[in-house]
Amino acid sequence: MSWQPTASLDALRLRASLNRLVREFFHARHVLEVETPMMSRAGNTDPNIASFSLEFAGRTDGAPRTRWLRTSPEFPLKRLLAAGVGDCYELGRVFRDGEAGGRHNPEFTMLEWYRVGWTLNPLIDETVALVQAALAMIGREATVARTSFRALYVQRLGIDPMTADLETVRNAAAGIAIDGEGLTRDDWLDLLMTHRLQPDFAPGHITVVHDYPASQAALARVVERDGVPVAERFELYLGALELANGYHELTDAREQRGRFERDVAVRQARGDIAPPMDEALLAALEQGMPACAGVALGVDRLMMAMRDTPRIADVLAFDFARA
Repeated sequence: MSWQPTASLDALRLRASLNRLVREFFHARHVLEVETPMMSRAGNTDPNIASFSLEFAGRTDGAPRTRWLRTSPEFPLKRLLAAGVGDCYELGRVFRDGEAGGRHNPEFTMLEWYRVGWTLNPLIDETVALVQAALAMIGREATVARTSFRALYVQRLGIDPMTADLETVRNAAAGIAIDGEGLTRDDWLDLLMTHRLQPDFAPGHITVVHDYPASQAALARVVERDGVPVAERFELYLGALELANGYHELTDAREQRGRFERDVAVRQARGDIAPPMDEALLAALEQGMPACAGVALGVDRLMMAMRDTPRIADVLAFDFARA
């Protein structure tokens, strides 16, 4: 094993400059930087995200010994919002099991922030502004294109992702080399995004996709547009790289519990481990979290775009293989 870093010294210096830019960006906007736990008694129930767990050897006073490494700081940040902290952000490490490769590392840096009283559109504007400020550091700029999820699939693939049946969606993915056994309709839509649509997003351009199918709401509100329910959610891409995922946040504790329970049921049906639901988050929502919008941005992905490299190892001091 090589002892040397995987990133160049120039990349490490750029990361330091980017971290400083992020903090100056939010300081100027009066958004508070906070720190939240990396270990929790609850985990992420999302069936598509795998969490690391560990066992605490010390005194617990009856609390569970098993703790889960965060896949994002979302749940504790929302508890702070419910406690009245106001606009806030966190810049820190997160962990996801089973994700290692050219564009993935099991531990990576995430920037997540919340704006109280905001809806999706101003948050999209702010996310674009941050990415453009980062590009300006290296003398680059990017044009911006916005499209709804529905319009993107209709225009590029000729299918309506909100109403098309499973066979139609699956046929649009013909030729993608993958074992389709057990894949759901949403899985096929995701494959179309990653294999048919995303690779054609223009290099050097920011693409914002908004208003996702209600079945992909995660922690976003669901509203009706043009006669169909949609999730008030957006994803931001720089070229073909997905950088950010944002929501007009769900504040209904009962609905959130129902979504967690559906996640757990999917995991159990697959035979996967189901982390405990975050009862502290649900209690905070029950108490009352203010209306807000929030977004998570992958800092390493942004670094990859800034360094024009397809390898996440090139922007990490030590990647998973050398950690």
